[in-house]
Amino acid sequence: MQVTYLGHASFSIKSDGKTIFVDPWLNGPTSPIKVGDVTEADLCLVTHDHGDHGYAEAVEICKKTGATFVAINELALKAKEDGVENVHTLNIGGSVEVGGVTVTLVQAFHSSTLGTPTGFIVKLPSGTFYHPGDTGLFYDMKLFGELYDIDLFFVPIGSYYVMGIKEAVKATELVGPKVVIPMHFDTFPAIAANPKQFYQKVTDKGKTKVEIMKPGETKEIDI
Repeated sequence: MQVTYLGHASFSIKSDGKTIFVDPWLNGPTSPIKVGDVTEADLCLVTHDHGDHGYAEAVEICKKTGATFVAINELALKAKEDGVENVHTLNIGGSVEVGGVTVTLVQAFHSSTLGTPTGFIVKLPSGTFYHPGDTGLFYDMKLFGELYDIDLFFVPIGSYYVMGIKEAVKATELVGPKVVIPMHFDTFPAIAANPKQFYQKVTDKGKTKVEIMKPGETKEIDI
């Protein structure tokens, strides 16, 4: 998988001929690109409707590229009302297959205005990734690891609005991925965190590889 970190909790994942954006907050202060720079997309996944998770940008990307917008029912219906042509409404526990990519919607523990906060487990032919959105720690993450054989896990570490490093380490242990990438930290002072601390604590357990990424950086993740 080719993963590009777009700052905060935003990522672009390219694999198996597909380009997937998750929570594309491209107007955020750490994003290296804007919507105008996006030339291709197949899926835009939005975990919840808070402004720092890119609903508005996802709508723009979908209109520009013809990508399919996927989110919880209420948010997806809003995207349709806002002019997105290709939309899939999901609810927690449900899955949809879009062009050979299976997207499963799972719960997150956070807040939102429309619908409820969610995470995504995405299965491609080459592997499976889990983006939990904004969330605190919850034990059902262990079930996700058992059910979906997750290769790549994106985990928030910034605390305050989401889990902190201590909880993120435990979340990684519960999910049991091959690779974990920390996110949702250092965008603004309230969520300052040191990813090297997370790296050390996870590495000490010796089961999961940690990849620390800077906004704008692209890495080939070997899963």
